[in-house]
Amino acid sequence: MKKHDRLTATGLVVLMLVLWLGFLVHRSPRFAGSLWGGMLGISGAALMLVPLAYMVVKRIGPLKRLVTRRIAMRTLLTWHIYAGILGPILALLHTGHKFVSPLGIALTALMLLVVLSGFLGRYLLSQFSDQIRTKKEMLTQLEIAYQQTAGELSAQPQQIAMLSPLTGLLSRLGARLAWAHGNVAELPVSARALRISESMADLEYAIKTHETFKRLFGHWLRFHIVISLILYGLLALHIWAGIYFGLRWLS
Repeated sequence: MKKHDRLTATGLVVLMLVLWLGFLVHRSPRFAGSLWGGMLGISGAALMLVPLAYMVVKRIGPLKRLVTRRIAMRTLLTWHIYAGILGPILALLHTGHKFVSPLGIALTALMLLVVLSGFLGRYLLSQFSDQIRTKKEMLTQLEIAYQQTAGELSAQPQQIAMLSPLTGLLSRLGARLAWAHGNVAELPVSARALRISESMADLEYAIKTHETFKRLFGHWLRFHIVISLILYGLLALHIWAGIYFGLRWLS
């Protein structure tokens, strides 16, 4: 997600939560069945089908190739995100904050859970990806600096001997404190080599940690898909009940 899209999506999620909490101060039992309430419900349901279409296109190879000839997957993902938030917002307005039936309560709760899981999962995954990419770029720069420093160090054997007293943990910590406020370029070659190698080790550990979290969040996608499918099942049942009992009432 780009920064602009992320801020917009965050604002919409906050709006959705505020609208949901509106039941504390407002309830309109008849609004859901009114003309405007019905229009909001239909519009919200239609928008909530866009993420389903995205999942289908993404996972069916021939269909994906056909669609992406005209529309990029990144554009489809943006539609997926916005429609996946705007649909529940309209659905919450449709309810009139009347949460009485078990089906309506379950549908509303699952709808909020799907949006939050999708938003947080997408945001955290993008953060992990950005952090990994940035740290790998920094590691590449440090590797180049280390190669240059190693070349200088090989030309000064007396500097290599200075590294021997710094092999212990306490000695390295003491040296790090002593050099903490110094410019790296002004440090002795041996000190510079030690500083760079420790920075490389820290970055490698951070990259492995972020990659581990990224793999763990790969399970989030399965969870998000499963609860989304359950949501569509409840939505279909809700629409059927509205049509069935509505037509019975008219007759």
